[in-house]
Amino acid sequence: MSIQYFQFRKFTIFQDRCAMKVGTDGTLLGAWARGGKRILDIGTGTGLVALMMAQRFPEASVLGVDIDADACMQASQNAEASPYANRVSIECCDVRYLCLHERIFFDSIVSNPPYFQDSLKNPDLRRSKARHTDTLSYDDLFRVVSGFLSEDGEFSLIIPFDCRENLIISAMHYGFFISRVCAVQTTRKKQPRRYLMAFRKHLVESVEESVGVIEDAPNIRSEWYRNLTSDFYL
Repeated sequence: MSIQYFQFRKFTIFQDRCAMKVGTDGTLLGAWARGGKRILDIGTGTGLVALMMAQRFPEASVLGVDIDADACMQASQNAEASPYANRVSIECCDVRYLCLHERIFFDSIVSNPPYFQDSLKNPDLRRSKARHTDTLSYDDLFRVVSGFLSEDGEFSLIIPFDCRENLIISAMHYGFFISRVCAVQTTRKKQPRRYLMAFRKHLVESVEESVGVIEDAPNIRSEWYRNLTSDFYL
């Protein structure tokens, strides 16, 4: 039986109605991404990243978008029960067709996007939709971001190591430049399995590059990971 909820320092994430559960990827992204006064979370799922961004940036209003109706209902409930209920809103729609009441540009856009490209699909349709890029390709993602990101904003996401090249090709196609990248290793002896990446609409003088290690030993979090997530874990 999967865990029905996760208790963080300042909010609780219920996840029994969500196809994609709370995981390390979302936690890493929510703790690493830069924010602003207006933040868009694409594929919000449980609402975890949206709530983390709201906690880190007290002046921000955060909009979480997801195509899954059950996930949106649960994310809304998680947000409403949090200290950030007046600053976090959830909308159920395909972000490719997101229509806002007024023309808004976001200072920060974050996404833990679908990532499997050529693998066998999960028989659970909702889980498959959440995990496979045919529901939201990297081209789709950058096309959406290009229309909603402010000129000085930053788009941050987390991807598997073998998706980096395709992601960069899509970014270049829509005129985006890498601004930050963090190679994430499970342990120091293993090659990076994930990349935290950030993009901007203009070329930066120098790309900020770093390496993060999640565990020093099995079930022992590294100093880097502890410092990054210390405001969230109990």
